[in-house]
Amino acid sequence: MSVLAVATVVWAVGLVRVLRRDRFDVDVWRQAQALRALPVQQGPPRAETVQLTADERAAFAGLVRQFGDRA
Repeated sequence: MSVLAVATVVWAVGLVRVLRRDRFDVDVWRQAQALRALPVQQGPPRAETVQLTADERAAFAGLVRQFGDRA
């Protein structure tokens, strides 16, 4: 009976050590994967502009008035 008790304790200690080591490895792997998904930025984002024609500006102003009336 004592041999089985010692074997059970050794097995439980070994299992706990393996699970802790695997959990640490998984956390390290997850952090590495999360950092890999971040985009690389070379500085502040640039503002983009588009030159509109007179007709496009008038149409945009009409949309602004239309949506402004709903508020």
